[in-house]
Amino acid sequence: MSASKPVYSVVIPVYNSGAILTELTERLIKVFDQEMGEPFEVIFVDDLSPDHSWAVLESLHRKDNRIKAVQLMDNTGQHTATMCGFTYVRGDYAITMDDDLQHLPEEIPHLVKAIKNNEKADIIIGSYISKRHNLIRNLGTKLFNRLTSSLFKKPLDLKMTSFRIMNRQVVDALVTMRVDNPRIGYLLLMITKRIYNTPVQHAERKAGRSGYNFKRVFKDSVENVLSYSSLPLRMMIFLGFISAVICFILSFYYLYRYLFIGIAVPGWTTVILLLLFFFGITLFSIGLVGEYLIRIIRETKKYPQYTVRKELS
Repeated sequence: MSASKPVYSVVIPVYNSGAILTELTERLIKVFDQEMGEPFEVIFVDDLSPDHSWAVLESLHRKDNRIKAVQLMDNTGQHTATMCGFTYVRGDYAITMDDDLQHLPEEIPHLVKAIKNNEKADIIIGSYISKRHNLIRNLGTKLFNRLTSSLFKKPLDLKMTSFRIMNRQVVDALVTMRVDNPRIGYLLLMITKRIYNTPVQHAERKAGRSGYNFKRVFKDSVENVLSYSSLPLRMMIFLGFISAVICFILSFYYLYRYLFIGIAVPGWTTVILLLLFFFGITLFSIGLVGEYLIRIIRETKKYPQYTVRKELS
């Protein structure tokens, strides 16, 4: 197969997809060879899959050297695995997609056409005409959309998905961002605001079950807020201000009762409730500050995002 410099690099994180990787690869090759007619490469990043995904990738690479593969030493998550893939990109454009065939390879020409027809676009993101995710995944997507809109002043109608194409400048900027807990959607919004949508079809999951459950969605949401926003700290400042106002009002109230009405029974219940309330706020605030400090320590120590075990490139 041709080893010429690719125009397009497709980055795909892999986890437990051994059963469908061959079909995914065959459809990608067909799209690029028969419809696009331009050099390409596919970069699979195996996120330490417990199934036979790596063996399938080795077989695919032997058949076609445009199929590259990287195996990580530990399971790092979809975003970190994708960030690893970006370091191997040689093309003028990088395309990211999932490994479960819900992102149709046949829709890639629509992404390419959209970015080439829009001179202002740095990134084109596929927006699903009809989503085929489960209820929990859909709710998580809506929550993510609301968060990105409020935290990064993202237009509410701009849909963020992992099926996207970006130019070389964006890829180069991403590679320099060695953050401890990368979230690619947030990083893209930090790099450029020239992001647009184009409609694409979304398919049913081909095999296996989605790893997105309520626990995963909740954990990701908390991580996103703590890693990329000072909103919780601002909320604690606001809560502290409200608490101070309440204490100020109560102090005048009890002083007034003491001077003009009298207090027959000591208000031990009120005191206990107030102490518990403010101790709770204090402990929560300390824990919140601790979470931020942990993230700061990780960033300053520059722990590696991932460690590569094997490469097929």
